Amino acid sequence: MNQVREHWGSRLGFILAAVGSAIGLGVLWKFPYTVGQNGGGLFLFAYFVCIILIGIPVLIGELLLGRSSQRAAVGAFGTLAEDRPRWKVAGWFGVLSSFLIMSFYSVIAGWGMSYVLMSLSGFYQNLSSEGILGVFEKLSHSGSITLFWHFLFTLITMSIVLSGVRKGIEFWSKLMTRALFVILIALFCYSIKLEGFSKAVHFIFYPDPEQFHLSSILEALGLAFFTLSLGQGIMISYGSYMRKRENIPQMACVIGMSVIFVAILAALTIFPVIFTFGFEPQQGSGLIFKTLPYLFAQLPGSLVISTVFFTLFVFTALTSAIPFIEVVATNIMELAKWPRKKAVLLTALGTFLFGIPSALAVSHGLFPSWQNVYGTNFLDTVDNFVSTWIIPVGGLLTALFIGWGLKREISRGEFPLGKGWAFFFRCWHFFMKWIIPLTIFLIILQKSGVIHFNGGQDGSNPVEHDAPRNAGT
Repeated sequence: MNQVREHWGSRLGFILAAVGSAIGLGVLWKFPYTVGQNGGGLFLFAYFVCIILIGIPVLIGELLLGRSSQRAAVGAFGTLAEDRPRWKVAGWFGVLSSFLIMSFYSVIAGWGMSYVLMSLSGFYQNLSSEGILGVFEKLSHSGSITLFWHFLFTLITMSIVLSGVRKGIEFWSKLMTRALFVILIALFCYSIKLEGFSKAVHFIFYPDPEQFHLSSILEALGLAFFTLSLGQGIMISYGSYMRKRENIPQMACVIGMSVIFVAILAALTIFPVIFTFGFEPQQGSGLIFKTLPYLFAQLPGSLVISTVFFTLFVFTALTSAIPFIEVVATNIMELAKWPRKKAVLLTALGTFLFGIPSALAVSHGLFPSWQNVYGTNFLDTVDNFVSTWIIPVGGLLTALFIGWGLKREISRGEFPLGKGWAFFFRCWHFFMKWIIPLTIFLIILQKSGVIHFNGGQDGSNPVEHDAPRNAGT
């Protein structure tokens, strides 16, 4: 492309955009109960180690690919391996994963938007837990209402991306990510006062060796990988907007630590509510739409608490959805040489149309026999396909390219100068070449059921239809 590439307006803008992208809906539900199911504090420690040894190095690699090429996912591999065009397939995996995730992510986020409106009207007042469960059943089985919110969420996301990197993505990411932190901290401060706070701390941090198995380590690896938005082409695109003066390893560490902080804070916000009323925390995705509204109704200031929580839910969804549209649109802009407006409109239209079967999956408005044939409904089928195959395989190809296919002088040139950084570069390159491809390969084998370790969670169990399985989305 002949256009001068747009860059982030500030370092803070990039960090907040990247952190907002990484903090997906999964942080609000999968991280907390996954920690409890896999040994509490032991799993938390394993997750922390995996973020440092696996997540941050891959994040550095993806940012490096973007900045050195000044291209989005497909163009980055094409530019850095001009004589080996087959590597472009790694970029296409990222584009495909972002497109598919956005198609059903907007359905889940749309339910969250509906709950903001319902919370403002105090829908849960005087309802039993069964009655509140029935509210979600009515919503998810209403094809027309789900389609409306699916369309509205897609429209809002598209409007933000249309404005470009600085005026759109960076501006709104800074605003919403800051608001996300403020809301989450406020809810955390409220949760501290609840009777179940000490039980929540014990549940999350107490080491439970009986629940910790080898499969728990693989689960921690997968969770670290996905909670940083890796393997989806997002960080390659975001890296392409970085200026040369920015310190990539330092930025990656800030993003990684921020994600850990938010995940722990979210767990300490949600589970005090759960334990205060004696509910089981292993309910997983059902907590968000089926259990928490009932529990909110039992708390003082329930209307405010419920509305603020689901506003947090929507903001979290938006900061993650923005890069899904951006990844696909940017690649279209570069490959077809289209203007941003045309590429974004086409991307949003495509994800909306492809998401219609997901929006109607629970109501069986389309493909009514899908679940009978494939074992899960359309939304879960797409979700399973992306989380089990597309993202891990794309991440594996990216790691292999960085470790084996990328010229060493290119990757070394993107690192800061100095003796300390030279040592860090050698360690990083060793991990990208040997350790990380092997661990991602093990994740693929575990998630696909090729290998299975007794005990613990393998991340392959079907989930209910109220939140996506992707931990990072």
